[in-house]
Amino acid sequence: MKKVCKDCKIFVKGNECPICKGSKFTENWQGRINILDSNISEIAKKTGIKVKGEYVIKIR
Repeated sequence: MKKVCKDCKIFVKGNECPICKGSKFTENWQGRINILDSNISEIAKKTGIKVKGEYVIKIR
């Protein structure tokens, strides 16, 4: 299962979050969204996402 940064909610490969540089991860999540262009995405604007990537909707 993929791991997710608990702070940014972005999927992470490796041992460091590419956005916040944190190391708190979880594998317990639900739903996902893919932001292709955060400048034009209404979902990105409403959720405060500023970097393109694959995010989770809910961390359990």
